[in-house]
Amino acid sequence: MRIVCFGPGPWFKGGISNYNTSLAKALERQGAQVFIVSWTQQYPAIIPRNFLDTESKNNLLEGTNITVNYLTNYNNPLTWSATVKYIQSLKPDMVIFQWAIALQGLPLGWMARRLMVSGGTEIIFDCHLIVQKESSKIDKLLTSYGLRSASTYIAHAYKTVSELQASFPEKTFFVSENGVRSKDENTIIKLFHPVYDLFQPDPHLNIQNTKEKLHLKKYVFLFFGFIRKYKGLHNVIHAFKLIAEKRDDVSLLIAGESFWNTLNRNKLSTKVKNTLFRLAKRLVLPHASNEQEYNPLKLIEDLQLQDSVTVVNRFIANEEVPIYFQVSDCIVLYYSTATPSGVESLSYNFNLPVLATRVGHFPETIIDGYNGYLAEPGDIQSMANQMLRFINYPLLREDVAASSKQMSWDNYAKAILNRNI
Repeated sequence: MRIVCFGPGPWFKGGISNYNTSLAKALERQGAQVFIVSWTQQYPAIIPRNFLDTESKNNLLEGTNITVNYLTNYNNPLTWSATVKYIQSLKPDMVIFQWAIALQGLPLGWMARRLMVSGGTEIIFDCHLIVQKESSKIDKLLTSYGLRSASTYIAHAYKTVSELQASFPEKTFFVSENGVRSKDENTIIKLFHPVYDLFQPDPHLNIQNTKEKLHLKKYVFLFFGFIRKYKGLHNVIHAFKLIAEKRDDVSLLIAGESFWNTLNRNKLSTKVKNTLFRLAKRLVLPHASNEQEYNPLKLIEDLQLQDSVTVVNRFIANEEVPIYFQVSDCIVLYYSTATPSGVESLSYNFNLPVLATRVGHFPETIIDGYNGYLAEPGDIQSMANQMLRFINYPLLREDVAASSKQMSWDNYAKAILNRNI
């Protein structure tokens, strides 16, 4: 079977790039011939952010026969046509598009329509979310256009299944948990986000020495990944303050890049992009907050937590990822809204318990008191209570491993290949 995985290739930062790479590798392990077709630029040129990973050195596709073609520029429709022709030349049995943001709906929908018309190829949208975290009428239109031309969808939470059904009330859907497709209806394959296996624990890491270098105390709470407002780092810091007032043996480790602080703000090109981006956002999302000004790290000084919080405020290269998970005792995901989280899946690879809020899919994957603890969203005291609960009632790493045992990439790939049409 020949499969195209369309999405950001390994050159790009972020969870969707890692996801697309992991999916391609898993499908190849199941015997498929896999091609990654990638963006060269994923978003409108006015967005003031650097999306390329220039830090990681290891080749995530080493040892595979997967080819990567960086071809599609969001800002150049001629490349959309070139992408369709290239994919058609591969004669794939299926094309799997990564869907994570409505903004990409125009090029993705345009390409999917033309590939579907050519026939003989199953068009699949792997949906990381449907309803945007800050949604507008334009987002709904782009979602409708982008996702309409497919016969099969993949969802990682039943919340996503419901949102997909609500977005297309005229469609009839068959929901499958094993990958089997319906002949008469559109199929939604409901699968859990797999546990990331791109990053393996380093058996030679001296954890105690590393903790000392990072100025970490006995109990380490980890916040990892891009710093975005919806991920609630401000809540994590406020909750941690309540813990630090009661105990002197706790640390908060923050490792990740401030999402909107990747370009030199003094450069003219950055200033122009910032101005145009703010103007566009005011037109599309007039009531949305300006996330570019979000700076939760300032709270560390305001709350006098400098002795208890370690900050690594930059993009974490692939080679460094295991370090931060191996020195930590749990991951903290006090999100205000949540779609299936790559950080959560990554933490399971290191058998780390998860402290999260009761939002999105978290109640589906986290069994309170078994593989994690759940706090009430927006309730700082509840969040602090779960952190204290974790210290007083530690969770077994073996239970975390058992809870995620079925969430492997191989099981995920088998379900996608299990068409039985």
